[in-house]
Amino acid sequence: MEDKTELEQIRLVQQLEEEDKQTIFRLVEKMLTNKKFKDFFAKNAAM
Repeated sequence: MEDKTELEQIRLVQQLEEEDKQTIFRLVEKMLTNKKFKDFFAKNAAM
């Protein structure tokens, strides 16, 4: 599999059907939210 830059990946995502784009964005948002919670709890649990 060829390694694509983030910009190339974004361009490819933009070519997808609207429903598929929304699925990707919801998944990314969920991952970012999970990371924020993990980082928050890791930081606060260490105190």
